[in-house]
Amino acid sequence: MGLTRDVRVEIGELVLDGFGPSVDVDLVSAAFTTELARLVRAYGVPLASGRERELDALAGLPPVSPAVSPERLGITLARSVHAGLSGRGRRR
Repeated sequence: MGLTRDVRVEIGELVLDGFGPSVDVDLVSAAFTTELARLVRAYGVPLASGRERELDALAGLPPVSPAVSPERLGITLARSVHAGLSGRGRRR
């Protein structure tokens, strides 16, 4: 049988500059959570070694258009976080 481990991703704060108050944060959050869970299930978390690591997973993220849908924004952010958890983010 395969090994099952829980992975906990804690995000202290996520600030979206330039999107205005009309961004539906609940939709962004739901899309983010769904996509990050999918990526972790599909690809794992290579840096999950049993010890805590702190990454700036969103460092160098290309700008996202303010006109993008909340779902697309959440998915884009989740993919960036997963890239960081996969070793492609900047360590702090």
